[in-house]
Amino acid sequence: MLTAFARAFKTPDLRKKLLFTLGIIVVYRVGTNVPIPGVDYRNVQTCIDNAEANSGLFGLVNMFSGGALLQITIFALGIMPYITASIILQLLTVVIPRLEALKKEGQSGTAKITQYTRYLTVALAILQGTGLVATARSGALFQGCPVASQIVPDQSIFVTVTMVITMTAGTALVMWLGELITDRGIGNGMSILMFISIAATFPSALWAIKEQGSLAGGWIEFGTVMLVGFVMVGLVVFVEQAQRRIPVQYAKRMVGRRSYGGTSTYIPLKVNQAGVIPVIFAASLLYIPALIVQFSSSTAGWATWIEANLANPGATAHIVLYFLLIVFFAFFYVAISFNPEEVADNMKKYGGFIPGIRAGRPTAEYLSYVLNRITWPGSLYLGLIALVPTMALAGFGANQNFPFGGTSILIIVGVGLETVRQIESQLQQRNYEGFLR
Repeated sequence: MLTAFARAFKTPDLRKKLLFTLGIIVVYRVGTNVPIPGVDYRNVQTCIDNAEANSGLFGLVNMFSGGALLQITIFALGIMPYITASIILQLLTVVIPRLEALKKEGQSGTAKITQYTRYLTVALAILQGTGLVATARSGALFQGCPVASQIVPDQSIFVTVTMVITMTAGTALVMWLGELITDRGIGNGMSILMFISIAATFPSALWAIKEQGSLAGGWIEFGTVMLVGFVMVGLVVFVEQAQRRIPVQYAKRMVGRRSYGGTSTYIPLKVNQAGVIPVIFAASLLYIPALIVQFSSSTAGWATWIEANLANPGATAHIVLYFLLIVFFAFFYVAISFNPEEVADNMKKYGGFIPGIRAGRPTAEYLSYVLNRITWPGSLYLGLIALVPTMALAGFGANQNFPFGGTSILIIVGVGLETVRQIESQLQQRNYEGFLR
């Protein structure tokens, strides 16, 4: 593998792409440490060092921003608005015929949908930036910090608008950096930035586990967490690579004196067809009741129940509902992202068929049957992986930003495998060996 890396840097055009990607990553990491105007940075550091962040509400966004959210920097929102906008557009494509027609137009339609995604990203950044500024001004961003309400000393309209504009511009800049990596670098730009944001929080999270541990100076807890992490990485790699290959045979036909078709291929159906989307959906949906209770400041019975059950990651109701939501969204997302009838029609149009299955409706029914069967283990796997932070909270005394948590480990492994695959394919195009012989 090290030899392959050396050969990659010896290839001029591939070396330029790798160095360009590394340069964009450096710019991104610098931006995550530049505070926005209007924020008392000393008070922010005091709250981070001496108080427990409200990770139950802001942990997901903080993880995707590489820890920039709680530091209230220019990249505080990170790529979360872009992720949310992409998911919303993908869901609306199934509902709105205009978007579905654009998707079928090819490259021009995809470019138009990308433009809509950018507009929606900016709108969501303004909305989320306003919410973050309001939360920071009220002191609700941190729990138990005596100077939490003094993070934004000047609460005038001008300062507030400046902060929101700065964070929105930071989100637009992150989006542009990601597109630059996609066009001129290696891998998918947004995925690479997401990978870097999550990986940047690993060292501090692991060291915090060691500092909080009580056995042998915390080294036993640290070693246990590392062992669990390696096992989880192996499990995630195994499941993410697992797929059901449905054989497809194309009929042989004669056009003049030439023969066409007669080839055999397969349809790869991944066990985890939905990826990490169901986990993000479920986590975002569970944050809504907690946010309502926090900003309502109500002492009613329903608010107390929500705070004790849904807002508490260790509560039984939270665990069960979180697991069920992940399973539901896994089936929901697979249903809208893979259309068996469309696949069956395309196969029939080009003379393809599954051996033993008639073309047309029987093929669509067979694909739906197989997809439902493999989605069950995939959804259960996602639910179990996502519950690792909760088990760590009880078993290791770790905070909810457990480094080998469900969302983070799925993204880290998925992006890593895809990036390595792209580098490997470019090496093979130049007659070099890949990372694995």
